[in-house]
Amino acid sequence: MESPPCKAIFLVATTLRVLLQIPFISAIGINYGLNGDNLPAPPAVVGLYERCHIPSVRLFEPRPEVLQALRGKPLQVILGTRNEDIQSLATTLDAANSWVAANIVPYRSDVNFTYITVGNEAIPGAMSQYIAQAIANMYTALADAAITYIKVSTVVPGSSLSISYPPSAGAFTHEAAAVISSIAPILLNHGASLMLNVYPYFAYASDTNSMSLDYALLRPGAPLVGDQNLVYDNIFDAMVDAFYAALEKISEPGLTVVISESGWPTAGNEPITSPENARTYNRNLLNHVQEGRGTPRRPGQPLDVYFFAMFNEDLKQAGIEQHWGFFYPNMQPVYPFWQCS
Repeated sequence: MESPPCKAIFLVATTLRVLLQIPFISAIGINYGLNGDNLPAPPAVVGLYERCHIPSVRLFEPRPEVLQALRGKPLQVILGTRNEDIQSLATTLDAANSWVAANIVPYRSDVNFTYITVGNEAIPGAMSQYIAQAIANMYTALADAAITYIKVSTVVPGSSLSISYPPSAGAFTHEAAAVISSIAPILLNHGASLMLNVYPYFAYASDTNSMSLDYALLRPGAPLVGDQNLVYDNIFDAMVDAFYAALEKISEPGLTVVISESGWPTAGNEPITSPENARTYNRNLLNHVQEGRGTPRRPGQPLDVYFFAMFNEDLKQAGIEQHWGFFYPNMQPVYPFWQCS
């Protein structure tokens, strides 16, 4: 197996952590979207990640200019496929081989890929029936290229749940349950996690009368909410645990999750959206996952989190969708957060 140098360093560090019984620290990253006509060039963006000590990046689709900018950098990279490619990736192994040959093999020695995500929020939906086979074909294509260190998964939204409250009642929709039941054995066989997009902002904005803002922003001292024998002090944990409960209901309690998106917008729905609320939510979430407490349903289980998003993107739908970024397109911070050099 051929591994990039940064992968070998990661494996050595992991071994040392196990031998020395050092707790694992959750991986932290930011989604890098490109729905803007005024965004900085990819080399400048990669440099910003480095200057701000952001260790991981999630890309929604392959862009050669972005992958080229990542060459020789230590950033861990999640690379997505486009939703419109899912069916072809499932239908023929040749399509998966071509995708890997075009987007992974040329960069294998100097880009630190950790995951390929087959689709983004395609469950539920017309493409969901193809996802399990597409993931299986991707794993075969990687193996044919002698690449065994990259994991493959998919990203599911909150709408994949038919019940999300209370967390113990969490359950997938009928369609999502069938699809995730077919995906889970593949993920477990390869030690991969299911990826979840978790947005307390939307939960709070849709029900401000029943939830305190402190509970949504993970502020210390928020009113506690009980569920069976568990107690919740924030909605983020409750939302993640609803997914865990749903996995248990389809007999997949051992499947771990990665938070592929979470964040809070700075404008578009005032006063709920503001730079201060966004900073508070993201800071408290960062502290929460770095403490390694897990969630009430999975105490001590580390959670990798990818914040949304790197930039405000002006080609998105007007309103809140244009205001999730940590940075403006001129690379100035929307609010103080990352310690950039």
